[in-house]
This record gives sequence, C-alpha cells and structure tokens, in this order.
Amino acid sequence: MIKNPILNFPKISTLLLYLFAFSFAQAQQIFSTNRYPITDFRQPLDIVPPALAGSFGEIRGNHFHSGIDFRTNQREGYPVYAVADGYVSRLRVQNSGFGQAIYLNHPNGFTTVYGHVQRFSPKIAAVVKNLEYEKKTFEIDEFPEATLIPVRKGEIIAWSGNRGSSGGPHLHFEIRDTKTEETINPQFFGIDIPDNIPPIIHGLYAYRLNGKTFNENTPKQAIGITGANGSYKALTPISLTGEVGFGVVVTDRHNGLSGTNGVYSIQLELDGKIIYTSALERFAFEDSKAINSHIDYPTYLNTKRSIQKSFVDPGNPLKIYSGLVNSGKINFNDGASHQLRYIITDSKGNASILPFTVNAGAAPAAAAIIPAGLIFAYNKANEFNSDEIKVLLPQGTLYNDLSFVYKKLPKPSGNAWSNIHQIHNRYTPLHVGFNFWIKADALPESLRSKALIVSTGGSSQGGTFENGYVKASPRNFGSFYIAVDTIAPRISPVNIADGKSMAGLSKMTFKISDNLSGIKSFNGYIDGKWVLMEFDAKTATLWHSFDDRTAAGKHNFELVVSDVKDNVRRYSISFFR
Repeated sequence: MIKNPILNFPKISTLLLYLFAFSFAQAQQIFSTNRYPITDFRQPLDIVPPALAGSFGEIRGNHFHSGIDFRTNQREGYPVYAVADGYVSRLRVQNSGFGQAIYLNHPNGFTTVYGHVQRFSPKIAAVVKNLEYEKKTFEIDEFPEATLIPVRKGEIIAWSGNRGSSGGPHLHFEIRDTKTEETINPQFFGIDIPDNIPPIIHGLYAYRLNGKTFNENTPKQAIGITGANGSYKALTPISLTGEVGFGVVVTDRHNGLSGTNGVYSIQLELDGKIIYTSALERFAFEDSKAINSHIDYPTYLNTKRSIQKSFVDPGNPLKIYSGLVNSGKINFNDGASHQLRYIITDSKGNASILPFTVNAGAAPAAAAIIPAGLIFAYNKANEFNSDEIKVLLPQGTLYNDLSFVYKKLPKPSGNAWSNIHQIHNRYTPLHVGFNFWIKADALPESLRSKALIVSTGGSSQGGTFENGYVKASPRNFGSFYIAVDTIAPRISPVNIADGKSMAGLSKMTFKISDNLSGIKSFNGYIDGKWVLMEFDAKTATLWHSFDDRTAAGKHNFELVVSDVKDNVRRYSISFFR
C-alpha cells in the first residue's frame, strides 16, 4: 500500500473556476485571501433541501467539529455519492470515531471524507472485507493504491448510517487540503445550505484580567443584553477599569430542519477599529484541542455553557485569528467612554450586531503580576518531582503560565496500590498529555504487569510498570492513583447458545464489556478459522454476519476477548446452519 500517492490527473476546465474569497464578501463574510473551486463538487446526498445537524467548526467536547453533519431524516440508508471524480485514497473502520469512513482524493487538490456510513458500495466493501481477513482485524486504516478504486462524480460509494461515535443517523462530510490535511469549511466549495437567518447572541461577558493569567479564578461579569433577528444591544453602559477581555455565547440556525449550530466568525471592534477576529475557515487537526483555550474552559466544565473568549492565550496554536491588537485585551484606564461592537456572522454572511458602551475608569495600566509558588511557563518543558511521583509536561502542553499545585491525599479503599496524587486541577486545559509516574513500592511483582493509573473518577489512564514506577500519560490534570486489573472482560451472548440452529439468522450477536482497562482485542473462530467480528463501541455490541464461508451443518465457534492488561475471556459453543 502507498500512502497518499500523487497522480497526474487530466486537466479539466473546473481547475480554472476559482473564487477569490474576499471578492464575495458581500454574500459571505470570509476573512481570507484563499481561493477555492466552487463548481467542482456536487452535494453528497440527494436530500432536498439539505439540512445540517452540525456545522463546520462548531464547539464540541475537546475539539472543533471538523466537517458538516447532513441530516438524514432520522434514518439510515440514503445513497452517499462521490462529490467529484477521483479515487479512494483511504479506507477506515473503527470501533468508535467515524465508524466506517471513505476518503476520496480529487484532481483539484482536495480530499473529501464521508463518515459514519452504514455500509460501503459493493466494490469498496469487497476491498474492505478482504483487507480485514488478510490482516485478521476488524479495525483498519488503509491507503489503497490510486488505481485500485477509481470513482466518478455522482457514483454511489456508500449508504448513510450511524456507525462509530455518532449520536444519531447522519452523514459526516469533510473537505480537506490533500497536501496539508487541514480541514476546510465545505461551504467555501459551493456546498450550499439554504440560510437567511442571522446568528443568535445569547450572552456577553467581561473578564477582569488586570495583568493576571486567565484561569478559573479570573473575575467574570455577565452583561445584560437584549435583541433578536440580528440586532442586539447592551441594556446599560458598563463601567470597567484596568485590563479586560470579553467573551460571547453565540449559536446559529439555518432554514428548515436546523440543529443548533456554530457560527463562522466573531469580530470585535473598539472605537471603530478591529481588535479581534476569529474565523473558522480551516484548521489543522493537531490544533483542534485548543478549542479549550478558545473558550472559557472552567465555565464549560461547570455549566456546559460555551463562552467564546475574544482574547487569545499566549500558548494557543490556532491559526483562526486575525486583526489582533494586544491579543484582544483592552486597557480601560483613560476615564473616557468607548464604543465597542461585536459582529457575528455565519457561513452565508448573515450577520448579528451587538454594540455596547464601556465607561473606562481613570487608572494606570495594570502591570503583570507574577504569582507566588512553582511557576510552569507555557513556552517551556516543565517538571515536578517528589518522593512518590514525577510529572513532566512537554513544551506545548500549556496555553498559559501556570502556578502549579500538587497535593498528596490518603490511599482510597478498594483496588488501590498508592496514595492519591492531585496534579493541579481539572480546570486548566492541556493541549497534549503529560508524562506521569507514581512510585509502586508496595506493589507485588505478580501484579506489576496488571498495574495502571486511574483517576479518582474511575477512568483508566493506562500505564506500564518500569523501574519501580507505574507510568502513564493522562490528557488532563486530576487526581490519580495506582490500581490493578486482573478481571477478564465479560461476554454476554444475545441471540446464540450452545447447540442452537442459526439457520435463517443473518448474524450472531454479543455484548462485551470490561471493568477497568478497556477492551483491547476480540477474535472469533468458526471451525478453527478466523472470522470477522464487527463492533460498535457506543452500544458495546459485537457481531459476526454469516457469509458463504460458513456452509450448512454443524460448526464450532470460539470467541476470545482480551483487555488492555491481557486478561482473556473465552466463549466456546457449537451451532448449526
């Protein structure tokens, strides 16, 4: 297999049909100088009118939404079409995530992605199944040769579904830059969604920063607003002194059956001059977790309210910002009255305006305040060591400088082999995981291979025993201790039993689960030969669909399920076809 092969595609006239983004700003507020083809792609579904359950870049847990989610009338099985000529460049099957997904490379330099599909077209399904049997695994992530599966514009490549980490039937659709793999708003490419509804502004907030690092203790003031249909205003002027940042809560809807979607751009003006713009045109996947820096993360954890900050943390790597003045922070210290204005737009250029007045106090600009204690710098690697733990944060982990806090708490009852170690707190978002070691003095040698680190909420962080410590890489701060997993996964048959006739049934089905470390692998064997078992993580359902590999008659079946700590459960029966 060759990853991302380069083809010499024939030149076609659509390569010349580009739209300079700024030139259609009257129709679509795009803060960009990039150019995209607007006639190359058709809609991936034939549902009219198209409607979205999720927009590009909207706020999701720990990430920006990387595509658009087409509604499918709450059911599966709609034909999914190749939006342009090209070839299948990637085939992915996952227990969670996209579930089943197809990636197509196109001659114009872009890749389209189709996720959560119910099933592939016959020619693609045959390739997928052959790969799964060849590799003896359900999950695959393969990059076929460019000549293996060519497709034409309008060809059915799959049927819409609900596989993977999907909250309901829909089609997840993306357009990516083939070279950089950045994902781009599909509405730049003529993928039209009827929309003449302006965004909704739900809330306005002022953060009193005053030279301090933004964190869960930053004073926040809600500012009363009123309005609708694109026109909003603050109820009264606001009096503020010192360094301040602002934030807004905004959502969007489009015509027809619309979900509550995200907005495209947020712009803040101070006395007629732009001081902050964020525009969700495109982003890199490795930066997506920085959504937790883009929003007021502590408020989101406590209330699930997504306040989008209009000031940028120094360690935020997102490239969605422009027009920044002092990172969007404002010093109100001149005793004057200042006019501010938010302009919120969706991908079709529908705009909502929120003007408000700030009466500034008369005070000098706040000097930066350096907190006491152990300071972790956002732009450096940081470490902390004690007699029982080691903590290492690689450079690029933090969005802001951090006054680091550590506490040792008593060992919990039950399955615990260390004290609890509180590593700062959950309100500080991290861009990447950190390396963490807990000393394992009392851990018997017989249990070392079963040891892992868990949070006090019971979530496994994984872990391996090395040099007297159990090491893991949590993705968030929290409270952790050493536990062991010696319990094998559970297998619960749904429609099969020993000696049962399965004639007339299309598949055998099971539920599988694990108590702590998580399912690592599952393998089924009929008459000693490996057979494909498919898994849906959100329902914990495992199944095998019968095919011509299993003839009529008596057969022996064995299912072997193991967890991350190599505890194994076996289930063996005979059945008839």
